[in-house]
Amino acid sequence: MAALVIAEHDNVSLKAATLNTVTAALQCGGEVHVMVAGAGAGGAAQAAAAIAGVSKVLHADGASLAHGLAENLAAQVLAVASSYTHILFPATASGKNTAPRVAALLDVAQISDATKVISADTFERPIYAGNAIATVQSTDAVKVITVRTTGFDAAAPSGGSAAVQSLEVAVDEGKSVYLGSEIAKLDRPELTSAKIIVSGGRALGSNDKFAEVLTPLADKLGAALGASRAAVDAGYAPNDWQVGQTGKIVAPQLYVACGISGAIQHLAGMKDSKVIVAINKDPEAPIFSVADYGLEADLFAAVPELVNAL
Repeated sequence: MAALVIAEHDNVSLKAATLNTVTAALQCGGEVHVMVAGAGAGGAAQAAAAIAGVSKVLHADGASLAHGLAENLAAQVLAVASSYTHILFPATASGKNTAPRVAALLDVAQISDATKVISADTFERPIYAGNAIATVQSTDAVKVITVRTTGFDAAAPSGGSAAVQSLEVAVDEGKSVYLGSEIAKLDRPELTSAKIIVSGGRALGSNDKFAEVLTPLADKLGAALGASRAAVDAGYAPNDWQVGQTGKIVAPQLYVACGISGAIQHLAGMKDSKVIVAINKDPEAPIFSVADYGLEADLFAAVPELVNAL
C-alpha cells in the first residue's frame, strides 16, 4: 500500500500546503511518495525529497506542466495512479481543480476536505459549514482525497533523503492554454500560511478605516490581514483577504477578529485557529462563542490602545 501526494509548488520551492498533505498521507499507512510536476522544477523536487517520511519523489518535467493546468496534471497523475491506493491533493484552488478530474477518470468517489484520517479507508470531513463532522468510509480501490491542511500539522521539511525518479511527461491534453496571470505582490505573510492574522469586519465602515485601524496592529504583530465576507462585499477589503467558507480556510497560531460578528460561514474558515481573540461591542456576537479571549469594546478605541500597549 502506498500513497501519492501531489505537490503544490512554484517550480522553485514547495508550498506549505504540501507538508500538511504529507502528514495526512503518512497517517494512511504504507509508503508515501510525492509527485512534483512542472517545468524546471528540480528545486521543488529536491525540496520534496528532503521531507521527513517521504520515500520517493516522482519528478515530471515538461513545458505542458509549467503552469499547473488541471487537464495536463490530471493526465500525469493518471499515468501512475494504478500503483497507489491513495492519491492526496491539498484542498487549495489547484488541488480542488485537479482532484475531481482524477477521481472522475478513475471512476471513484472523491473524499473532499478530509480533516482526520481514522484508518486507511475511513476519514472525517466537515459538512454544513463545519457545524457537523461526517465520517466517510471508501471501498474504492484508489482513494482520491483533498486534504484540508488546517486539520494536519506540517511534516518536517528536512530530515528525509528520498530518491528522485524522473517520469515521462504525459501527452499535452490540448484542452486548455495558459495565457497569463496577475500575481498580487504581498508585503505581508500569505494569509493561509500566516502564523498571526488580524481580521476586520463590516463594522470598520470603510477601506480607509481598515488601513487606519488594523494596519498598525498587523505591523506590530507581523501579521497578515484578513476580512469577513461582509467587509469584502462592501468593498472595504480585497477579495484575497476573505476568510471563511467561501474564502480562505486558515488556522494561525493567533487570530484577532475586530468588529466581526461571527457569521457561520466566517467561523467555518477560522475556528481551528490555536488562539482566537475577539473585539466587538455587541455582547451577543456569535464570535464570542469560539473566542479564547473576548473584549467587549468599541474597536476604534480598543485597537489603538492595544497597539500602544504593544
